[in-house]
Amino acid sequence: MSSAAPERIFAGLGLRLLSVGLLASMQALVKLAEARGASLPETMFFRQACAVPLVLAWIAAGPGLASIRTRRIGAHLTRTIVGLMGMVCTFGAVLLLPLAEAMTLQFTVPIFATILSALVLREPTGRHRWAAVVLGFAGVLIVAQPGSGAFPLSGALVGLLAALLVAVIAILLRQIGRTEPAATTVFWFSLLSLPPLGIVYLFNLQPHDPATWAILVTVGLVGGLGQLAITASVRFAPVATVVPMDYSSLIWGIAYGWLFFGTLPAEGIWIGAPVIIASGLYIVYREHVLQRRDTDRAIGD
Repeated sequence: MSSAAPERIFAGLGLRLLSVGLLASMQALVKLAEARGASLPETMFFRQACAVPLVLAWIAAGPGLASIRTRRIGAHLTRTIVGLMGMVCTFGAVLLLPLAEAMTLQFTVPIFATILSALVLREPTGRHRWAAVVLGFAGVLIVAQPGSGAFPLSGALVGLLAALLVAVIAILLRQIGRTEPAATTVFWFSLLSLPPLGIVYLFNLQPHDPATWAILVTVGLVGGLGQLAITASVRFAPVATVVPMDYSSLIWGIAYGWLFFGTLPAEGIWIGAPVIIASGLYIVYREHVLQRRDTDRAIGD
C-alpha cells in the first residue's frame, strides 16, 4: 500500500491552514459589515455571488468546464438548501457572539457528525467515540455556562445548530462525492444558491459607503478562496491529517476579536475550548484507526 509523498502532505496541510485563515477572515468581515449597517441577506448574497467567478476560473484551469455536467441535480439542490440554512446559522452565530466563541462552537461539527453517522447512516460507533461525544458536550457546557448570563443563549443555540447543519452537509457531500467531483459540487452549490439569495437581497437593498461595499465584495472573494483551499487540501492529504488544522481558527478568532472589536474570550473559553478540541481530535483519530484497520483487513483478504 503506497502512501502520499511528504511534499503532498505538507501541501495539503498548508492549504488547510490557508483555508482556515481565509474563512476566519471572512467571518470577521461579516461582523464588520454588520457593524457598518449591512444585513445578513446582503452578506450572504455577496458571499456567493462574488465566489462564482472564482469557482468557474478554478474549474476551467483544472478539470475543465465540461466537468460541471451532472445527472444528480436533485442531490445538489438538497445540498444547497441545507447549505444555505447552515450559512444563515453560521453567519448568525458570528453576529450574535464574539468571534472566538462563535468559532469554538464550530468545533462541535465532528461530535454531531458522529451522532448522525450512528443514527442516520447506522454506522457502527464504539464506546470510544461515544465517550468523546459526551466529553465534547461537557466542553460546550463549560463554554456556554448556562444560567450564568455570561454567554448569550440565543447565540449558543444558533451556533450549535450551525454545527449540526454542517455535519449534515458533510454526510450529504460524502454521498454526492461517490459520483461527483468536488469542483462540480462547489460550482452547483454556488450557482443554485444565487436565485433565492438574489430574491431575498432585492428586499434588503440599501445604500452603503464605498468601504462597506468593498467589505461585502471581499467577503465573497475571501470566502470563495477559502472554500477552494479546503477542497484542494484533501486532494493532497488525507482528511484525518488536515482536519486538525481547523482548530487553528480559534487563534484567528481571538486575534480578530481583539483587533477589530476590542473583545477577548470569556473565561469559560480557555477551559471549554481545549475540551471540545480534544473531543474532536479523538473522534478523527478513532475514525482514522478504524479506516486503516478496514483497509488492512481488505488487503489481507
